[in-house]
Amino acid sequence: MIIGFSSAAIPTHIDGASYNKPSAGPSKAWFAGDTSLPASKIASAAAKATKVPSDATYILEAGKSPKATIHSDWASFSKGAAYIWVADMDVDCDGIDYKCKGNPDGQDETNFGALAAYEVPWIVIPDKFATKYKSKLTGNNIAAVVCDGKIFYGVFADTDGDSPEEIGEASWLMARTCFPTEDLNGNNGHTKADVTYIVFTGDKAVLPSSAINKNYITDFDALTKMGNEFMTDLVEQLGL
Repeated sequence: MIIGFSSAAIPTHIDGASYNKPSAGPSKAWFAGDTSLPASKIASAAAKATKVPSDATYILEAGKSPKATIHSDWASFSKGAAYIWVADMDVDCDGIDYKCKGNPDGQDETNFGALAAYEVPWIVIPDKFATKYKSKLTGNNIAAVVCDGKIFYGVFADTDGDSPEEIGEASWLMARTCFPTEDLNGNNGHTKADVTYIVFTGDKAVLPSSAINKNYITDFDALTKMGNEFMTDLVEQLGL
């Protein structure tokens, strides 16, 4: 399958601090997947995954029984290799925006810096899984989220080390982009387990330091180009 990407006016080399605001973050167009990618087919394929690596199943919310499992069906692909799971979406505000609404117990660092939850679209992986597979998940790996029939790109930026560890988390920017009418915050998540998470593996899938620093994404064009390339590889591998 050959996918032709439309040219979008995505800025390079931005001042991230200028967009670090709870209601005035980067435009969703800056980290959206190309509309020619078959979002619904990708989500459907992810939901049918069956291979379960060790240490892969986690609860969605403390004190409740529903769980989600990380699958490795796509992890051995020659191109577009990724781990995948389907879960809900809670808000992670660790990093420099750790005092976000509804987040009294946030931490002022993320795993690979002190990223801005209002400015950086990121996803969270349970710490036990991320540690076990750290050779493939080295940090700032390109990630894709399929939510409400759309694709958005971000990075793997933080882990959940709660006891017990939870799955299904993303930054303030990612969560509120996916579900803009739900007033998502540190104490109010999207509860339906209908979000597909994809995190690409290996050193070549890491957003380079020229595009991200310890606080901000500085080149959204690089993020989106890499995301579209990896998703195209994945679509081809899946025969979609």
